Amino acid sequence: MSAFALASTFSSVDDFFSSTTWLVGRNLGIFFAGFFWLSVAWWVLRDARRRIEDPWLVAIATVVGLALPFVGALVYLLFRSPELLEDVRERELEIRAMEERLGRRLLHCPKCRAEVEQSFLVCPICTTRLKRACRGCHAPLEPLWQVCPHCESPADLSAAGYE
Repeated sequence: MSAFALASTFSSVDDFFSSTTWLVGRNLGIFFAGFFWLSVAWWVLRDARRRIEDPWLVAIATVVGLALPFVGALVYLLFRSPELLEDVRERELEIRAMEERLGRRLLHCPKCRAEVEQSFLVCPICTTRLKRACRGCHAPLEPLWQVCPHCESPADLSAAGYE
């Protein structure tokens, strides 16, 4: 390769890098890289607010996402909480509701499976006898009770058919 061909190759490369096409392309590339960097930092801020309760930790996550271009967002992705605060609150509410439901003892009629209350003597749907009534105070008695806890009357096991 001759010196003239080599000089003309470098001359054309130099002409390309000093052209307005290169300057516009370079400036657009810098603009879009900066815009993408700020967009990633904005995303880190919004995501951290949805996952972290402490405002100081949100600020630190945002600074890491902003200070280390593109690498900071990857670091944040590695160490962020796996679930959203909204999901945590919803799960806690569901657990509380389940505990409440389990705490309340739901009774069902043995025949028709309708919900009945603790104080019912018969099922209001199918009229199945659920408990016997005390002879003295007419309070509902559990099947195993030998005496009424309210009025101390002995339970009549033979009259109700619970022998």
